[in-house]
Amino acid sequence: MDEVGREQVVVDSLYGRLDELRARTADQLSRVRRARVGGSPQNRSERDAMAALYGDRLARLGSVEERLAFGRLDLTDGRTRYVGRVGLSDDDQHQLLVDWRARAAEDFYRATPARPGDVVRRRHLTLRRRQVLSVEDELLDIEAAERDGELALSGEGALMAALWERRTGRMRDIVATIQAEQDEVIRAPLAGVLVVQGGPGTGKTAVALHRAAYLLYTHRDRIARNGVLVVGPSRAFLRYIEQVLPALGETGVVMLTPAQLVPGVEAETDDEPAASVLKGDLRMAQAMRRAVAARQQVPMRPLTLSVDGDTVVLEPRVVAAARTRARRSRRPHNTAREAFVREVLTDLAGRLGQARGQSVEDDDLPALEADLRDSPDVRREVNLCWMPLTPQRLLADLWAEPERLAHAAPWLDPAERALLARERGSAWTTADVPLFDELAELLGESEDADRAERRRRAAGWEAEIRYAQGVLETTGGPGDRASAEALADRFAETGPVLPVAERAAADRTWTYGHVVLDEAQELSPMDWRAIVRRVPSKSMTVVGDTAQSASPAGTTDWAEALEPHVPGRWQVAELTVNYRTPAEVMDLATAVLVAAGDPATPPRAVRSGDAPLLLPVPETGPEVVADAVRSELAGLDDGRLAVVTARGRSGGLRAALAPHLADGAVAADTDSAEAPVVVLDVQEVKGLEFDVVVLVEPLDVLEGSPRGVHDLYVALTRCTRRLVVVHARPLPPGMGDTG
Repeated sequence: MDEVGREQVVVDSLYGRLDELRARTADQLSRVRRARVGGSPQNRSERDAMAALYGDRLARLGSVEERLAFGRLDLTDGRTRYVGRVGLSDDDQHQLLVDWRARAAEDFYRATPARPGDVVRRRHLTLRRRQVLSVEDELLDIEAAERDGELALSGEGALMAALWERRTGRMRDIVATIQAEQDEVIRAPLAGVLVVQGGPGTGKTAVALHRAAYLLYTHRDRIARNGVLVVGPSRAFLRYIEQVLPALGETGVVMLTPAQLVPGVEAETDDEPAASVLKGDLRMAQAMRRAVAARQQVPMRPLTLSVDGDTVVLEPRVVAAARTRARRSRRPHNTAREAFVREVLTDLAGRLGQARGQSVEDDDLPALEADLRDSPDVRREVNLCWMPLTPQRLLADLWAEPERLAHAAPWLDPAERALLARERGSAWTTADVPLFDELAELLGESEDADRAERRRRAAGWEAEIRYAQGVLETTGGPGDRASAEALADRFAETGPVLPVAERAAADRTWTYGHVVLDEAQELSPMDWRAIVRRVPSKSMTVVGDTAQSASPAGTTDWAEALEPHVPGRWQVAELTVNYRTPAEVMDLATAVLVAAGDPATPPRAVRSGDAPLLLPVPETGPEVVADAVRSELAGLDDGRLAVVTARGRSGGLRAALAPHLADGAVAADTDSAEAPVVVLDVQEVKGLEFDVVVLVEPLDVLEGSPRGVHDLYVALTRCTRRLVVVHARPLPPGMGDTG
């Protein structure tokens, strides 16, 4: 039997054990769900906890089907250790497969001929579904091999084979080909902020996701309860990476864009660059505080109020004293309002009792306060003094009323205020989201919102009771309300326990055990403030490349971004090897940075490919671009091609290009991963990679934003095989010398 055949026997046994564990766990889950429990809350809680445990375990076992085992270590003591996605043991607790995150698996990534440790041979297994296709060996300890006898060696290089695999529109994990430089980052300590700085193709995104999986494995007791938040630049990017962590056995992860950080508020558009810079300025946190404080007012003069035929006077000094005490509580605006209203009404109740000629005792206060709350005059004036607010209402007022903005942000000049002006009802922008988050912190929940939520729950409960009555009538049971309530309560008891990820995604105040920020160089100071708020431990993995910072509100300096939020609690790990982009393409991208005077040091490319193809054309209409796309598709086999254009132009080019190519060839939107061709602008393509990139009019890209050279650098470095540049305009500096 050859080496592939021998490994197939082992792999078959591992999958057999996986199937056995899946069946056993499914049976345990089924029995727990069927079990009748007593009526005590503790019994129901224990049942739900066990169901959640088995459900999570079953999901984890179901997610590791692809490439279950990918490595083997032959050790100096004669033992053999297999490495894979999860740890597997037999019923006697003999280790069959070591989880790649376990300490026992470190040598699979770190052992070298210079420092082999206890490893004689490292073997990589290539699987497709459950079949072993090939093996590849590295002999690390020649002396031990000679001492123990001849070892059969096979293979040609797992890393290079993985690099040349076609792109599918989904990021694959790199668990079988992690390099030593990457492994050090993945296994870095949990505490503090780790900045993973790396140029295009260094695998920094994959490394950060593997680090999240490693931390969940190593520190599960500390971070799994609260989960991990991954923040990526776009929905297309999140779709691209969404399968990586489940494939590594982790499901307790929430993935959001910066525009999705506040549940129920999703930005529909972007601001002009200058407006984004203003909204992203850290001083906007102070502006939001001033805007809230401005809604806590004291009347200029005493106000006479009518209460069911009687009159009372609202004194400014009473309002001022109540405001001072409410503010001293340091509670959010809507919560502190309760104390403010209570104190003002207590004073007015005393005045109302005097107006009615009665001595006011404690027992009389509730009735008097009820009369006051029913008075339109009282409700109006007390609300004007301290209005219950929502972030949407306050921010809409701020952008629509220049005088409010001038008071909140006095450092803005009239031209800057005009940049932020917007009519009520306008779509929210990405840069509004961290301001929403700031206001939500300052305002807290309003009484009105609480009442609305109680009404919603009551309506939902009534719907459950009506459903239960229908069930009872259908089955011939009593249809009375008492029986229906009992049945509805039973439905509630046995309902699903939401996973951590679902609960976290729906709760703005949820705090996470760890946060991964990708393309972090694009975040504004206010974005950072909103995200750091979600991880009180300040445990974060920050991924980015300052040479790719294209947002005018972003950063080119990690200290500038991080020191205001985590002073002294961050460090940088540099990834220096480009595994994705061919050297010839990387040389062109580097020349663009050099020509622009950018001091960044691009990563070293490890493989060669085709030289970039520069295609001068009379004009870059859809027919011309389609010709270039068809030519490249002919030699692409089953890979993916991206047409990349300047900011804001992808929609128009997508619609124009589709009729000139075969039906279904062009993806209908940026999220699709099925069609062979996708059209993206330079913002949408961030973080993604494709076999072939057709870049349209690089000079338009360069001129399309204040940091256009970084946009162009991003666009040039998205391909894994081939870059085609279609241009009618002159080439930007640095590109014309490469043919």
